[in-house]
This record gives sequence, structure tokens and C-alpha cells, in this order.
Amino acid sequence: MSKLRFKVVEEAFHKKPVEIAIPAARPSEYFAKYVFNREKMFKYLPSNVYAKLVDVIDNGAVLDRSIANAVAEGMKRWAIELGVTHYTHWFQPLTEGTAEKHDAFVEHDGKGGMLEEFSGKLLVQQESDGSSFPNGGIRNTFEARGYSAWDPSSPVFVVGDTLCIPTVFIAYTGEALDYKAPLLRSIRAVTKAALDVTHYFMPSVKKIITYLGWEQEYFLVDEGLYAARPDLLLTGRTLMGHEASKNQQLEDHYFGAIPARVAAFMKDLEIQALELGIPVKTRHNEVAPNQFELAPIFEECNLAVDHNMLIMSLMRKIARNHGFRVLLHEKPFKGVNGSGKHNNWSLGTDTGVLLMAPGKTAEENLRFITFVVNTLMAVYRHNGLLKASIMSATNTHRLGGHEAPPAIISSFLGSQLTQVLDHLEESTNDDLVSLSDKQGLKLDIPQIPELLIDNTDRNRTSPFAFTGNRFEFRAPGSEANCASAMIALNSAVAEQLIDFKKDVDELIERGEPKISAIIQIIRKYIKICKPIRFDGNGYSDEWKEEAKRRGLDCETSCPIIFDNYLKPESIAMFESTGVMNRKELQARNEVKWETYTKKIQIEARVLGDLVMNHIVPVAIEYQTKLIDNAYKMKSLFSEEEATALSAENLAIIKEIAKHTAYIKEHVDKMVDARRVANKIASEREKAIAYHDTIAPMLEEIRNHIDSLELIVDDQMWTLPKYRELLFIR
Repeated sequence: MSKLRFKVVEEAFHKKPVEIAIPAARPSEYFAKYVFNREKMFKYLPSNVYAKLVDVIDNGAVLDRSIANAVAEGMKRWAIELGVTHYTHWFQPLTEGTAEKHDAFVEHDGKGGMLEEFSGKLLVQQESDGSSFPNGGIRNTFEARGYSAWDPSSPVFVVGDTLCIPTVFIAYTGEALDYKAPLLRSIRAVTKAALDVTHYFMPSVKKIITYLGWEQEYFLVDEGLYAARPDLLLTGRTLMGHEASKNQQLEDHYFGAIPARVAAFMKDLEIQALELGIPVKTRHNEVAPNQFELAPIFEECNLAVDHNMLIMSLMRKIARNHGFRVLLHEKPFKGVNGSGKHNNWSLGTDTGVLLMAPGKTAEENLRFITFVVNTLMAVYRHNGLLKASIMSATNTHRLGGHEAPPAIISSFLGSQLTQVLDHLEESTNDDLVSLSDKQGLKLDIPQIPELLIDNTDRNRTSPFAFTGNRFEFRAPGSEANCASAMIALNSAVAEQLIDFKKDVDELIERGEPKISAIIQIIRKYIKICKPIRFDGNGYSDEWKEEAKRRGLDCETSCPIIFDNYLKPESIAMFESTGVMNRKELQARNEVKWETYTKKIQIEARVLGDLVMNHIVPVAIEYQTKLIDNAYKMKSLFSEEEATALSAENLAIIKEIAKHTAYIKEHVDKMVDARRVANKIASEREKAIAYHDTIAPMLEEIRNHIDSLELIVDDQMWTLPKYRELLFIR
């Protein structure tokens, strides 16, 4: 195994960038080449069918089944021209990945031959085994079917020889088994609620759009080095490994020149992403060595989520073509920054107005403040739920460390916006507003300059920061499905906007002028949600104490954090907005607890295997050499001289013995703890047992392994070290 390490290191050093076939056309010309977008719809569909399908996409009209055959025929003609032979319903089960079952177009022609067929029925619906995906018990033992149903709002695309149809995935009994179905419901809820509030300011607006811009962080590791690390291969992270002498402390990697092999990978990824209609824009080195980031232009939320799931799949495939493996785990390496996926979220109108962007008039700024404050209220009311939406066994390694958002949800607004809200809170209604027939609305609000957009986002410890015209939710993890965070955020904001409109309308019914009613309610909300606003250091112990006093959720145990989904206020919020019912929420929590347990379980098994088959044997072998050396010293020198000359070796022999004894003893204890935990019937209690007893053991054992790594002869150490994993590219 040690020979393998040095073999793959040598090979990695000599790898050259892969030649990329650069398209002759400009990016704008091959953008969405493999997407059945409106341009392709117009070309391949009858005009009446095209009009009906666009109405479904733009206005949420009910899909007319009568047009399905015509749409399917058009799609098939377009796809066949691209060499497509199969189709699949592409969906997002509760695995943080995507799933697909490929079927060929071919059917019997009744004459002993074959014909290529793709009907509307096949386009609209497909059946798969609902029991084979995490479902939390949402299925009958005698009826395990799950159905995937076409989502027309997300365009069909081609990958290789397959036509991919974005779909929702639901149980035979109608409950959602995926992320897309509740995401679509949450988008519908928040856009409806936001439209009603927008009409206070802009009555002509017909539609609200939910926007999402994600920032995908990731690590690249040479494929050979990756294969020589069973922990990376099986768990996605290094379960052992001492920090390299040099890591990110010089800050020389961030925004530095992109290594040649990596640049080739990025270019290849960028071309294929653009061909699939993913508007990638930004690429750069991240803070940690061998860490990078990719970000697109923001898009409609549902489409953005689909594109992120697709880009993660593309990254894995393309990385292998370049001799890399992409690591999407939130914390693959100890001692350097982990990877997140900032979610930039906002709302906008069909007229092009961003609702969370300051304006130039008093009324525009009041609209801006209305949506900002209601968002803060939603985050305050459901801060525990928002944390639960981004929590996982993998993301827990990243959150709360001095590198990523703290495990307490708070919002940073910047000094100017904070000043405005403080002024509104402290002023009376008479102070703030006056109505003049001649001059229109006057608001005594401190001027909100356009400069505000560039004068925020100065606190990188904030998990939910206002960044000029949007909120940046920084807590989602790099390998997560963005939909989880967006479902919670959209639903919470929808509920809050509904409540806001009720409160304002009640005052208006009592005779209060509209503007005055809005300001009164906004001022009340500013006072209520003030605990969620925090501009200081989110990593400090003082903040943890202060957050407790403010009543914010300060829980750090991943399995217990999931309880937020089943709090009465969470269930009421999801049910009132029509996003998920109690049964769906209970099932999803079962999946979350079960997944957490399995992740830790796999890590414990892998660590136990590596310890007993790699680490301890190598340590004992090196120890034996030192013992042999000490005996030979006695034969060459006097007892006094031999004792003096062997003192250091004897100390190392003792230290190795101490570490190996601890490791073996605690691996056995970890196995026993797993046996006890595995007997627990409740998924929640089992997950808590794994969190409280087994997860800490992993870290304790690791510390002793990492100490051995510094002691044992480098030539004998079998596993690639951090200096090789992080700096060979």
C-alpha cells in the first residue's frame, strides 16, 4: 500500500492538462444547445400547442393533457436529430442527488420489427419503485409504487443519448417523495403572498418571481490520490490526516492564478454547462488549497435548483475526464476551510422590479423596507427551522467553526439599513408620515442612497445577510440540494406576508390610511424581530450567550435540530401555506434521522477498517524497527552509551505503544457503542445516540492517528498525506 501511495503521487506530478475542444462559436451561440427551450418549442411544436405550453410555464395554467402527445412528438423529433435514443424522468429524491431510469424509444411495430415511439403519456408520467428511495414510511407494504410527473416549468434537456425530463416524484397515495414538489408549492405560496402585498405599492403587477443565485464551492483531488484514500472514497472526507505545515495560512490560494489542469477542467465544465442552459459566470480559487468556486447568474428559483443539481452531476463526470475527483463534502479536510453553497434569494416583479432593492422615491423605499422587515420577521419566527433545513451529518462539521456561519441563525443588515430601521422603530406615526394631495407621499425616513448596494455585506460571520438587493443565506452546505433551504425560507416568508396583509387590512378597515397602516405594522414588526438582527462576531462566546437571552435557537446537536420541523408552529406554517402536511414532515424527519445515523455508521466502519488494516500494522512495524535498533545498539556500545544513544528511540517506542493501545481500545468501544445504538427502534433516538456517543469517538481516535502520522517513517505511511492531497494539482 505504501508503494501505491508513492506511485500515485509520482503519476499525479506528471499529469498534464487535458486538451479541450473549444467550440468555434461564441458562448451566446451555443448556450442552451441541448435544451428544449422556447426557441426549440416554437420550431418543433404547432403554434396552438406552443401557446398553451407557454401559458402553463408563465402563468401556472393547468396542463392540458390533450396537447401532451403533440409536445412529446415535437420533443422526440428534436431529440432524435441530436442522436438521442432514450428518455428518462429526472427527479430529486431525498438523497441530495438526482435519479433517473432510462427507457428506449423503441416499441414493437406489430410486424416483427421496431419503431421509435414517445407518447404524451410517457412524457407526463413514469412509474418507479417508491420503496427504493428514502420515503420515511410513506408507502404501503403492498403498494410500493412511486410516480414521477413532468414539471413543464423546467425545460427538458439532453445529456448524451438521453432526453431528460425534470419531474416531481410522489407516492402512490399522493405525498411528495422528493424536493421538487414541495419546492414548487413553496414558490407558489410565496409568490401569491408577495403579489398581494406588492399590490399595496404597484397595483398593475401581475406576477412575482422568486430568484435564487447559488455559489458552488468544491475541492478537486487527483484521482490516483483519491483512490489511495479509502476514507475519501467511501465517506467523502478524510477521517484522519495531520494538517500540512502549509495550508491556507498565507492566503495565497484565494483568487490566485488557476492551476493549468484545473483551468482545463473549469473550461470543459463551463462549455458543457452553457450547452445545457446553465448561465455560469464566475470561477475562481477559494480560500483553501485545491478549493474552488463556480457561480451562475441568478435565475428563477425552481430552475436554479435544477441547474445546481445538474451542475453537481456534471462536475463529477467531467472531473474524472481530467484525472480529478470532485469533493462536494462540506468538510473533506480538517484544519482548512470547508465548502458551502451560499443561496442568494430575492423576489422580483414581472415588470423587472426587485422587491428588496431600495428605490428613489419614498414609496419605493417603503416597499423595500416592507419586504425586508417581513423577511426578517419570517427568519425570526422560524430561525430554528431554517437551521434545520440546512443541517446534516456532513454540514455539521462546517457550521459553528471559525470559517463558516455559526450554528445560530441571525441577520446582518449593514449600518445604513440598521439606522433606517432604528429610526422607524423610535419614531411615532405622526413623525413619519404626512399625506399631501399636491406633493404626494412624504416619509421622514433617512435617505436610502443607491450606494447601499455596495455598502453592505461586511460581516462574513452572518448566516443570513442583506447584500444590497437580496438576502444571502450562507449556511447551506456544498453537497446539499438548495431546495431544502428554499422550501423553508419561501414557506416562512409566505406565511409572514399573509399575516402582514391581514394586519394591514384590519387597520385599513378601521379607517386608517393605507400608508399609515403599513408603517404602523412595520414599526411593530421591527420591534418584534429585533433579536434576529446582529452585526457583531457570530463566532464569539459572548454572542452565544446573547443569542440565548434573545430566545434564538442555539441547539448544536444535528438530530435534535431536526425537531424544528415537527414543532407545532412549523407544521402550522407548512400546512397553512399548502407546502407540506404533517405526514410528509414526519416522514422527512424519519429520513433525516436515518440518513444521519447511516453517515456516522459508515464513517465508524471505515475508520475501524483503516485503523486495524493500515494504521496500527504500520505503526507496529515501525516500532519493531526501532526496538531492533535499540537491541543492536547494545551489541555495539557499552550499556551506558547504548542507553544514552537509544533514549530518543525508546521514548518513540513508548509513544507508539500508547497511541496504538488507545486506538485499538477505543475502536473496540466504538464497535460496542454501535451495537447498543443499532438496537434502538426509534430513528430519532438512534440518531441522537450516534451523535452523542459514536461521533465524538471518531474525533478522539483520529487525534491519536494523526499523532502517529507525525512519528512513523514517511516511507512506511500507506495513505496519501494532506500535503499531497491539497497541493498536487
